Amino acid sequence: MPDEINVEVAAVPHAVPPADGIADPGPLGLAGFAMTTFVLSCFNSKVINNVGLEGVVLPLALFYGGTVQLLAGMWEFRKGNTFGALAFSSFGAFWLAFFYYVKYVAATLTPAGDIHEATGLFLLASAIFTAYMLVASLRTTMAIVAVFAALTVTFIFLALGAFDHSTAPVNGITQIGGWLGLLTALFAWYASFAGVTNATFKKVVLPVGPLAR
Repeated sequence: MPDEINVEVAAVPHAVPPADGIADPGPLGLAGFAMTTFVLSCFNSKVINNVGLEGVVLPLALFYGGTVQLLAGMWEFRKGNTFGALAFSSFGAFWLAFFYYVKYVAATLTPAGDIHEATGLFLLASAIFTAYMLVASLRTTMAIVAVFAALTVTFIFLALGAFDHSTAPVNGITQIGGWLGLLTALFAWYASFAGVTNATFKKVVLPVGPLAR
């Protein structure tokens, strides 16, 4: 299996004001991202070393990390939140693309070195996107910045590990990326937990560290 591979409300001209009673989709999108990243990172980090179990990632990538996160992105558009809309839509699409790549494309790549190149390119492009979203996140909250900072470094290590043709699919560099992915998932779960808990209790129970706008 290839390597692994709220947020500020931007001023959007002519944006439709959010209707009363529309829930914040942020905690949902973060939860879908966190769970899928956590499960895949368990294999990349070799916390779970049974390759026969790796297929468990694909249903999560298709439904929770992919479809649900994409929906969260669409709801962020409805709320006028440019950052959340772009982040959740893009990472939802990332997981859907990951599912299709692993299921239908990777096995067709020959010689084996082509898988390294293709996976590395996929992860490198994802790292570039995540890096500029990290810059944009600097006007959101510390919780979101932590997610994007950890994810940027995760993608960089996973891309470097994928481009390394000389070793097994899960090499030392990829394994570091796996551990960083676990950290990313924990940050995302915290941000999701804080979002839903603070909204439910209608007060700050778990701090997220709002940044100056």
